[in-house]
Amino acid sequence: MTTQAIWFDFGGVLSPSIAELYRVYEGKTGVNRQQMEAAMHEVARPLGVQFQAPIELALMTQVQWGRAMSEALRKLNPGIDLSRCDFDNHGEQWFADHEVNPHMFELFHEVKAAGVKAAILTNNTVEWETPWRRMVGLDDVTDCIIDSCKVGLRKPDPRIFALAARELGVEDQGCVLIDDVEENCEAARAAGWQAIHFRDSLEVRDAVRALLYPSR
Repeated sequence: MTTQAIWFDFGGVLSPSIAELYRVYEGKTGVNRQQMEAAMHEVARPLGVQFQAPIELALMTQVQWGRAMSEALRKLNPGIDLSRCDFDNHGEQWFADHEVNPHMFELFHEVKAAGVKAAILTNNTVEWETPWRRMVGLDDVTDCIIDSCKVGLRKPDPRIFALAARELGVEDQGCVLIDDVEENCEAARAAGWQAIHFRDSLEVRDAVRALLYPSR
């Protein structure tokens, strides 16, 4: 089937890599990725959900999550200095000083120019919407944004792919997901989509162009 819609992930695709986001955050706060993710697991465990799900499914507000994160970080790392962490405004602190991936920004516009729908499918957080959408700068271009915290579903749940295709009025077989998480790509394929595992911007650009211009 002809490609009808290409869905771009936000974190790690339109944004800098997750590793880069953590590296910069550690420079701002002194708290590293291992410490953060261990604390996130600690916060999520009582809820019985994946470690990012409490805020990506809006099960907790950013303030509630931040307080729980502070407690977990202190429990797991006695004596840790959290004085530079602003968990009440974590999204603003997390995304500050970052810019959109320029290659994916340009590719998004190229998809649109080719007459294919370009949309965003993200696992994200209610309170982070303003900073991440400001950073990406695609509000006037995107055909649709499906955000986990708003729909109560997150990748790799197969229901979010069905919802996304339905929202754009396209067939599952006409959808393509670009995502840096292989599990999400596998789930998209199981839902009838095509998927491109993001590892390198230029590789993804070439793969998308092969779909946009199959006769070249």
